[in-house]
Amino acid sequence: MSTKTETPPSRMNSTQAWVTYLSKVELPVLANTLRRIDELTDSSNSTVNELANVILNDAQLTSQVLRLSNTVFYNQTRTQVSTVSRAITLIGFDAVKSMAISSLIVDSLLKRNDRPHLLRCLARAIHAAVQARCLLPKRNEHALEEVFIGALLMNIGELAFWSCETKQANELEGRLRNGEPPVEAQKSVLHTTFAEITRGLVEAWSLGPFIKEVVAPGQANSKAASLVRHSVEMARLSEDGWRGADMEKVMEALGQDIGENTAAVRDQLKVNAGEAARVAVSLGIPQVTALMPGSQGGPGEETARAPEVDPNLQLQILRDLTHSLTDKPDINEVCQLVIEGIHRAVGMQRVVLLMSDRSGLELIPRKLGGRGTDAWKDNFTIRKDGTGALGALLPHASCYVYQPKSKTDRITYDRWLGNVPALVGPLNAKGRLVGLFYADNAAADYLPSEEQLTAFSHFVQNAQLCITLLSSH
Repeated sequence: MSTKTETPPSRMNSTQAWVTYLSKVELPVLANTLRRIDELTDSSNSTVNELANVILNDAQLTSQVLRLSNTVFYNQTRTQVSTVSRAITLIGFDAVKSMAISSLIVDSLLKRNDRPHLLRCLARAIHAAVQARCLLPKRNEHALEEVFIGALLMNIGELAFWSCETKQANELEGRLRNGEPPVEAQKSVLHTTFAEITRGLVEAWSLGPFIKEVVAPGQANSKAASLVRHSVEMARLSEDGWRGADMEKVMEALGQDIGENTAAVRDQLKVNAGEAARVAVSLGIPQVTALMPGSQGGPGEETARAPEVDPNLQLQILRDLTHSLTDKPDINEVCQLVIEGIHRAVGMQRVVLLMSDRSGLELIPRKLGGRGTDAWKDNFTIRKDGTGALGALLPHASCYVYQPKSKTDRITYDRWLGNVPALVGPLNAKGRLVGLFYADNAAADYLPSEEQLTAFSHFVQNAQLCITLLSSH
């Protein structure tokens, strides 16, 4: 189903115009699905079945919910969950509803755009949501998920706006890049503000009374709404480090929300920030973890850092690979596990395995992993003689970090390919190059860390071992 149902007007010039445009033209499917999920407010058998059906109607949403259901953040018993109905029974109705909403937001928006502003907003929203949920003193399930979703959706107007490719988005992006104050720039370009658009969407999409309270102007009416607002503000400030006068004020406010002193709050925030990074990886967007603060403090240190490798997940996938190789090696199964390991454990957003075509002159996609790789299937080719737009990607003798020397617009189907740092690893058979793994993080174009390169190399070595075993028979 297409998300665009009519030709967009050239310029929107009021809050209502933006709300209508985002709801009816750009994001009607997201708006309707969020409305349907939010209307499911109790956990009677009929409502549980309705929630399960909404999730099961979308294969991507089903796999995301099951992946989240097996994370420690939601499933502290670590009991393996393999069906949506089991997830609702074991983890709870509200928690699964919360997973579905967060997965929908991420998938619906990133499928449309990978603009850096959108990635930063998503990183901030996930960080704030995890903080609010972890800080909440009252631990009943409904309250936990209410503050999580409240923080996630508190800036839904801004998230929705940046997911759309409009002239006004490009204009606003330029003004912000030139240092214009955000609210003044919004009023000048949009004739409204993100806060007003958010209030309009919360009303139009029927996102419920708690979120309406969170985004309303003036003082918060409840401790929970106050906690959400302060968590969102803290997530924004933390991008410049854990210190500073404004951060001290928001930590004091959070302390009042939860009945703790500022020192205890600061310690808790740093622990929760690590949890937020893990949730982002579980949601399938490891690239935004580089936009979240680290747990070690120090102003400005945290903003352009590669995500941490997940050693437990790495070990688990490497064990599966070892098992595959000791049994009868299957190149497809091994390479699929390698793709998954590079994507999830190493923290790379987009991964592809390219193998020789029939002519033996080009490498073409064999397996793809991660969001944003759809256009690669029919377009991504590398000539083995090193010529062409992507010839510079041809690997060295071993795995390495590719660093672009200059930006190019020659790749019409993908704005990041060849323009951002990437991990590249060769596959050889009898001394000849027969394939390579390529992985990047699209808009979050930070340099992969040494730790990521090492983990990437471990996975590629397993694929190489499989090819060597097969070519020796």
